[in-house]
Amino acid sequence: MNTVANFLKTPYRAGAIGLSIGTLLVLVVASVILLPEFLAPENLSNLLAQSTVLVISALGQTFVILTGGLDVSVGSIISVTTTIMTLDMPEVVRVMLCIAVAIAFGLSNGYGVARLNVHPIIMTLATMGIGQGLALIILPIPGGKVPEWLSASVAGSVGPVPNSLLWLIAATFVAAWLLYRRPFGLYLFASGGNDFNARMNGVPVERTVIKAYILSALFACAAGMFLAGRLASGDPKGGATFGIESVTAAALGGVHLAGGIGSILGTVAGAAILGIVNNVMNLANVSAFLQSVVKGLLLLALVVSQRRKTIGL
Repeated sequence: MNTVANFLKTPYRAGAIGLSIGTLLVLVVASVILLPEFLAPENLSNLLAQSTVLVISALGQTFVILTGGLDVSVGSIISVTTTIMTLDMPEVVRVMLCIAVAIAFGLSNGYGVARLNVHPIIMTLATMGIGQGLALIILPIPGGKVPEWLSASVAGSVGPVPNSLLWLIAATFVAAWLLYRRPFGLYLFASGGNDFNARMNGVPVERTVIKAYILSALFACAAGMFLAGRLASGDPKGGATFGIESVTAAALGGVHLAGGIGSILGTVAGAAILGIVNNVMNLANVSAFLQSVVKGLLLLALVVSQRRKTIGL
């Protein structure tokens, strides 16, 4: 267990990971006590499936946030992916097209931010609009049919282990490998911590930022694949909420929105916290409109609480 934790958590600039895990444990205990139906097998299965999309998209978002940016186009990439998977063409072509579209979005975002100096929010808002429009052109209303193997890979299980958990674990370990076992991870922390110092020390900041946005888009593509398999159809607006929720989940996990601080384990914990909050509000029959207000206030509180002058404080 310690080996897994060490693999997932960096020993430096990990942020308030202890607070995130503690909050998660308290939230789980409170949910069990206050809502007996929380532990119902059906609810736990639904919670895991819902959280998997959020975890995968938040992991990709983490790469971008570590550079000091934001990627609000994540949700539209998820939506586009679900619609492409319903197209009438060979299944391999659909998958490759999803990957190609994700890379195109990520490359555009990264190039615009790193080379053209467009503000990350403006750049990704623009591509978010393009992506949402593309999704509606491909599939104006929810429907269509995705490959059976995709639905089976999401809904099935390997022994007692749900496939959705395997998706989540695989995405987490890929993200951890990239961040903690490759030079790219060090470049991310350096670029987000102080890009001027990073350049002076030979870090390819622009290339690192572009790669971060491409990875964010690819993780969003994987999340879209999972969502399409779970729905067994396409939804041109299925990823609409994940742009803001992926940012909130990362922030809840101690990933600093100013860049340079964060961890993979923290992001997973943050996504779990937000997933449980969503689930509890659904169980308590809280209206969708009020849920949006709660999540907006939560993100605002996180941004205000993350003020700092020096990396690591």
